[in-house]
Amino acid sequence: MKKLIVGNWKCNPATLREARQLFQGLAKFIKKHKNVEAVVCPPHVFLPGFNAKTATYKLGVQNIFWEDKGAFTGEVGPRMAKSSGASYAIIGHSERREHFGETNDTAQKRVRAALAAGLRVILCVGERTREGEAAAYASYVKEEVAEGLRGLPKSLLKHIAVAYEPIWAIGSDEPDTPQSTLEMAIYIRKTIADMYGRQLAQNFPVLYGGSVNGSNARVFLRDGGVDGLLVGRASLNAKEFGKIVEAAGSL
Repeated sequence: MKKLIVGNWKCNPATLREARQLFQGLAKFIKKHKNVEAVVCPPHVFLPGFNAKTATYKLGVQNIFWEDKGAFTGEVGPRMAKSSGASYAIIGHSERREHFGETNDTAQKRVRAALAAGLRVILCVGERTREGEAAAYASYVKEEVAEGLRGLPKSLLKHIAVAYEPIWAIGSDEPDTPQSTLEMAIYIRKTIADMYGRQLAQNFPVLYGGSVNGSNARVFLRDGGVDGLLVGRASLNAKEFGKIVEAAGSL
């Protein structure tokens, strides 16, 4: 299985000119590795200006709507994203849930729509805090996974990865530990095994996200039980993101 390294630019940068500069930097620092799939997810308005077919990485979007078209002001349909060059869609990110009222139910609708449009899905899950009983935050993550995948046929699971991002670690400079990430990756795969069977769950890709950088990427990939990384702030630095991809390629 290839390591999946995904850069989420969030609402950055402010201008198309800056975005082009960053794309050019990525082309310089991201080297191709047979065992790595690198994905860059800029704001969707920048997608048409870049051709991922000739790049060393693929493109994705940070969110999609669950309808292809219609009277939904401000939304981006999955077929729009696909036709603009996206291969992947991030769905259910904690910032979408917190700031825009997204729920497990709307995440599940987006997952279905993205898959129908031929996009690969990165479903984000993660607890808000580690305070209290472990069973409580584990149950929170379990529900996000179960509801996000609810009702999907087995055949579509090969187009999905789950990104575990503990909310308290995002942008905090205090990432989770590889040991804790390993435990959660096992728990996520157990949840999927209960839904779809052990064989499918064993090969199901789980990513880690939350203050990932060029210094800690390798240890998370080596010891954290994950198959890739969802990178936020560090993906806005072409050299740093290149180091993360390089770390994945060295394993």
